[in-house]
Amino acid sequence: MDAAPTVMLRDDAALRVFDTGQGRLPVVFQHGLGGDAAQVAQNFSDSPSYRRLTVECRAQGGSGAGRGRPFSIAMFADDVLAAADAAGIDRFVASGISMGAAIALRLASRYPDRVLGLVLVRPAWAFDAAPQNMRPYAEVAELIRDRPLDDARNAFATSVTAARFRKEAPDNLASLLGFFERDNAAVFAEVMQAIANDGPGVTQAAAAGLKVPALVIGSGIDLVHPLATARFLADAIPNAAFAEVTPKATDKDRHFAEVRASIAGFLDDRFNNQDQS
Repeated sequence: MDAAPTVMLRDDAALRVFDTGQGRLPVVFQHGLGGDAAQVAQNFSDSPSYRRLTVECRAQGGSGAGRGRPFSIAMFADDVLAAADAAGIDRFVASGISMGAAIALRLASRYPDRVLGLVLVRPAWAFDAAPQNMRPYAEVAELIRDRPLDDARNAFATSVTAARFRKEAPDNLASLLGFFERDNAAVFAEVMQAIANDGPGVTQAAAAGLKVPALVIGSGIDLVHPLATARFLADAIPNAAFAEVTPKATDKDRHFAEVRASIAGFLDDRFNNQDQS
């Protein structure tokens, strides 16, 4: 089902918030870097059993950037928590893809009294800031900052990084090239630079102390979201379930279907559609 967005003001940033407004189990589900609510819909099947809340993070989707700086995973997590507060959602399953997974992990660690469970889809971060797999985002951001967009795109498309991605992770390359086409490319480059050099602000010891049901989903043929990172997180979080799904680069439809099925199975098994309010 589609949720019509509302607008929440945070400082001077107008953020689009999608809330299905029904369902016994609240699920906060956040998109990846440069993504939006449509990306969430690809990965999560809305159901009458779940109330799904998604905030389009600053300068992403239909949300404004605002003047607040620096952009950070902490800032985005605080925005999400404010949206949950405004919606009257006290406890929820924290979920997300890539950057959204880092936001979810931060929420679970910093606000254990609010988080019922954790779903991390294709995580790009474990615990360290500025992981090497996020370096291509910083590279794209630097080019956008320093050159006219057409020149920047051509420079990246002919770079050593692009050659590697073209061979080993074509789906990642398509996403990276798409950033040069964004209407807000300049401000989004600020977001990319900041987030690529950031981290969830969660230590491995803190993750080992999590006491909620967790699911980690990973896939191969992905240089930005290494399968090894997903496995590492699943091992670090006590009793976390792990699911490996078909890579997007192999079969996108099958990939999304398997992600949706894995999440639905996890939520049904661990929460049994009970009222969690």
